[in-house]
Amino acid sequence: MEGSAPVAPQLVQARPKPGTPSLLRELNDRAALELLLAEGPLTRAQLSERTGVSKVTGSQVLARLEERGLVMIAGQQAGGRGPNAALYAVVPTSAYVAGLYVELDQVSTAVADVTGRRVAEVTVDPNGADDPVGMVVGAISQACASAGIGLSRLSAVVIGSPGVLDPNTGAPRLAVNLPTWHEGVLDGLRDVLHTPVVIENDVNLAAMAERADGAAAGQDDFAFVWLGGGLGFAVDLGGRILDGARGAAGEIGQLRVPGDSIGLTGSVVLDDALDRSVLVAMAERHGIQAAPAELADVLRHHPARAQVFAELAPRVALAIPPALAVLDPELVVLGGPVGAAGGALLATLVQECVARELDSAPTIVCAAATDDPVLAGARHLLTGTNRTRLLDAAASYVPG
Repeated sequence: MEGSAPVAPQLVQARPKPGTPSLLRELNDRAALELLLAEGPLTRAQLSERTGVSKVTGSQVLARLEERGLVMIAGQQAGGRGPNAALYAVVPTSAYVAGLYVELDQVSTAVADVTGRRVAEVTVDPNGADDPVGMVVGAISQACASAGIGLSRLSAVVIGSPGVLDPNTGAPRLAVNLPTWHEGVLDGLRDVLHTPVVIENDVNLAAMAERADGAAAGQDDFAFVWLGGGLGFAVDLGGRILDGARGAAGEIGQLRVPGDSIGLTGSVVLDDALDRSVLVAMAERHGIQAAPAELADVLRHHPARAQVFAELAPRVALAIPPALAVLDPELVVLGGPVGAAGGALLATLVQECVARELDSAPTIVCAAATDDPVLAGARHLLTGTNRTRLLDAAASYVPG
């Protein structure tokens, strides 16, 4: 949470307890590595001071972690009396992960090290999309080659895609824009890659990025509205994305809402009100000509952007009251390519529209995590997975 200081894990002091030295080593090693992941690099003295173990015990812990290739000397701390103290940090190359965003017209892939730093990014055309396993493996292979590592170095893969996922198996159940994205894809990828693979809804991943590093950091609850090729929706309750019993939580696109506020009689389906073709038509009415895939980028700086977003805002506002009636979030974040293009202007216009309809409206803001938010969410999820793997490796150490 924003503003909270990291809590240093406490190492366990070795005590004369028969039959437990190996357990104590495991606990000490795991805790030390966790501290280095959260706060490193640190000196031996800092590690001992922050965990309460003796300097001798701290040195033994670092020696074991170095032997496993998990920790290295990353520099020296100057300024003290006597020789400069060595700084210890987690070896960035000790584990790698890959995150992907699979869309209809492109597949974006990023490889990150254990610190969460991206070491390679590639975007490929989904040629052979009728073979989704081959398509994904090909994209990952290119990214790994760019990073200079083999596929076997990956400890986990997270894939963001549109659609509904089975909450029990994690397999895709419905992906309208990806007709070949079927239930067997997940098992096929795990068989080929020989590593844990997770498929997650793209809007959910973008919401995770917003929670971690965006406008929703530090919030108790929030709703995330994705505006791109269509409408996406995610709900974060106390840091947990709501999936629903059948994986369809947030799929509000088929809701019917009154159309009078946007000049239509009767009810209107939300997906139809916010379809990409609708936005293209709006832009054309204001003299903006752009291909659908490029329109969001054009709208970021076009002189007529204010007129387009003023026309779009009432349609976006249609999606807010249903969420408020059921969930009552304190914050609504507008993201996705169109949300990012509208920025604070669109958020303000939508806030005004909602306020005219409701006595008590939530705060509506634009997304702050706009740099590849789906991949950013995947990286955030993977960083936790990667660190868990390293902590398990530290705990499983058996001295020679």
